[in-house]
Amino acid sequence: MASKNKLDKTTSKATLKRILNYIKRYRLGVTASILMAALTVALTLYVPVLIGQAVDQILGPGQVDYEALTRILTKIGIIVLITAAAQWLMNHINNVITYRVVKDIRTRAFNHLEVLPLSYLDVHPTGDLVSRIIADIDQFSEGLLLGFTQLFTGVMTIAGTLLFMLSINPLITLVVVCITPVSFLVASFIAKRTFTMFQKQSQARGELTSLIDESLGNLKVVQAFGHQEESQKTFEEINGRLAGYSLRATFFSSITNPATRFVNGLVYAGVGTAGAYGVIRGFLSVGQLSSFLNYANQYTKPFNEISGVVTELQNAMASAARVFDLIDQQPIPKDKENACQLKDISGRVDLEHVDFSYVPEVKLIEDFSLSVKPGQRIALVGPTGCGKTTVINLLMRFYDVNQGSIRVDGLDIREVTRRSLRQSYGMVLQETWLKSGTIRENIAYGRPEASLEEVVAAAKEAHAHSFIKRMPHGYDTVISEDGGNLSQGQKQLLCIARVMLGLPPMLILDEATSSIDTRTEIRIQRAFSKMMEGRTSFIVAHRLSTIKEADVILVMKDGHIIEQGNHEELLDKGGFYAELYQSQFAVV
Repeated sequence: MASKNKLDKTTSKATLKRILNYIKRYRLGVTASILMAALTVALTLYVPVLIGQAVDQILGPGQVDYEALTRILTKIGIIVLITAAAQWLMNHINNVITYRVVKDIRTRAFNHLEVLPLSYLDVHPTGDLVSRIIADIDQFSEGLLLGFTQLFTGVMTIAGTLLFMLSINPLITLVVVCITPVSFLVASFIAKRTFTMFQKQSQARGELTSLIDESLGNLKVVQAFGHQEESQKTFEEINGRLAGYSLRATFFSSITNPATRFVNGLVYAGVGTAGAYGVIRGFLSVGQLSSFLNYANQYTKPFNEISGVVTELQNAMASAARVFDLIDQQPIPKDKENACQLKDISGRVDLEHVDFSYVPEVKLIEDFSLSVKPGQRIALVGPTGCGKTTVINLLMRFYDVNQGSIRVDGLDIREVTRRSLRQSYGMVLQETWLKSGTIRENIAYGRPEASLEEVVAAAKEAHAHSFIKRMPHGYDTVISEDGGNLSQGQKQLLCIARVMLGLPPMLILDEATSSIDTRTEIRIQRAFSKMMEGRTSFIVAHRLSTIKEADVILVMKDGHIIEQGNHEELLDKGGFYAELYQSQFAVV
């Protein structure tokens, strides 16, 4: 338990240090905010002195110095106006600093997310990552804003009040100082217990966001398999944990107000008792006692605020720690300094003794070798999990090989830039992806500068033009995120059109026609045939009818090539491919 508390304390300090580094670049604004805070506090604390002086001008009935009283009241009015202006300016500066810091952190987190390896994204729920970038940073901004607004003024008010009280009467000030440690003990008690609860609250919130994102994104599947009850149970379990952590965090933080009010009462009672004694003994005037009682309120009020700020800052730092954990993840290794650009490539691809596995203890691809000539069509077939899509991931360098090498035109792909490598491939996957925007923007995703005529030509090649023209606004029709208002086949046609527009020297078609009806598939195959002319192409397919025209068919099993040849040769062999083909076309 002690080691866990020590770890939390270390995490909290490291997080605070990183937050201060982000704030440091706005040091000019911070300095201006501190100056405004100092001015606000100084003027606010000067008012009780003037009030005390005003009280001393009223000695009794008919003994009021109206001229002096008017001067003092006028001075108080001017000071209040200046204080209000300084406070407004301070709050404005704090808002600017806070939201710029939040913008910087959110931008850094999102930019870092884009360079994280697929291995990280594969094992972290999307909803949790979204929660870190949206909800956790919002929570952090609220705590930071409160800290800026109240922490500076609170600390300065405490220090300034003590100085003003010392200038009036050191003895009564000593009474106040002696009671002060009680406030620090209360704040320390609360701070130690809230950070852990807020940290667990943030984690549970991330789990809940992930579950909701997963359930909403696959609601049809949930309903189709009657999984609503199980999903509800999982939701209730996580929601229950979140409620428990939130309740405990709120409980500890709610102790703040009554506890600090109790301390305030002690301070006020101490000042009142000592001050009354001073007035009786004659070393303190009634006006000075009035000032002292005002200062007692001014002195204790910041402890309420600071205790509240500490609670919010604990919450903010727990949220910030989750964001920094994301930012600290190792990104994809940068391209080598001398990495070259792939240009004017012919399309020769060589895989030499490649070994790869996602998990070291589970072997997948071992001693895999393949030589592809420029313009060849290579089909990869085999049972699920044999490594077909993994080969595609390695070709695109989404993952790096563990052993061996992959070469394009004789160049090891680790020696070229990832951008130029991936620009050399046109890729159509089984899982379609479309962004929220117009149909034209989606087709031109890889070539934003493409003209409308080029976009239309690509859509015609992909047999998507006819259904696009039937849309309300044609190519300017806005589609929702992931093309939710289109059929699966229409979405895949748009993805195919996207590749048709670029026509890079190499193609990857991973179950590219799996969601298209047979009639449209025949048309697409003709378009693909035209598109693949003179281009090195890798085709992953379960439906063997789509790969009959391939130059070389690689039959894979357990990460190895077990058969190799064209369609006719493999049928003549009567091996695994022949069995697979006959199972698909057997007459029942």
